[in-house]
Amino acid sequence: MGYVIPTLRSTSFERSRSFYTDALGFQVDWEWRDAPGLPVFAQVSRAGMFIYLSEGEGDSLPGNLVYLYVKDVDAWHREFCERGVALDRDLFEQAWGNREFRVLDPDGNTLCFCTPTRQTRSEA
Repeated sequence: MGYVIPTLRSTSFERSRSFYTDALGFQVDWEWRDAPGLPVFAQVSRAGMFIYLSEGEGDSLPGNLVYLYVKDVDAWHREFCERGVALDRDLFEQAWGNREFRVLDPDGNTLCFCTPTRQTRSEA
């Protein structure tokens, strides 16, 4: 089995932690610093999806786009709306077969939560 974990830039891990845990319902699995006062590298997860957050300037730039495939995008949308999460783009249908909505994290990274409406990729 293989998998990919995107690394997103965080200019303030405390701010990112609050957004990902309080707003989006992720959990912080672990945090790492080489020494006190140095940048944080951490992993957050929810429902089998993992994201690395890094304050390290060389790890990633702000403004990435990550697709998070979920079983029921409408349920995630309802939950986020109930939590008061600001949507960057409300639910819509993509021509290639996704039903999705988008959220911006505090560093301008776009999280696209989606469910395929038809078979669009292989499950290798």
